[in-house]
Amino acid sequence: MRFQSVTWAAFAAVVALSGCAATQVTQPGSAVEVVTQKPSGCRALGEAVGSQGNVFSGDFTTDQNLLVGARNDLRNKAAALGGNVVQVQDTLHSTHPYSSGAVKSTVVGSVFACPLNKQTRWPG
Repeated sequence: MRFQSVTWAAFAAVVALSGCAATQVTQPGSAVEVVTQKPSGCRALGEAVGSQGNVFSGDFTTDQNLLVGARNDLRNKAAALGGNVVQVQDTLHSTHPYSSGAVKSTVVGSVFACPLNKQTRWPG
């Protein structure tokens, strides 16, 4: 019985601590540029939504990691659509009445495929 209690406590600790880190950007996602202005000369591919956190893990994750994780998730999803640029349309932060801050961050963006400029990493 004691072993089972220790196992559940260890499992709960792992789940709680896993909420602390920001979602990692994948290798394809790292090639996606995040911009605030609509890029010119690019083909629109659609919309993507990146998010991190929930009512359970949000209190164990800093507001910065929630936002960075949501942005990284957006970049990963833009890469999965074949894009190399994502224009941020909106950023939302969800709260909970019993929480001390944000519990979830969401970033909405339009995904584009843009030709790469040889002089810089920025498409255009």
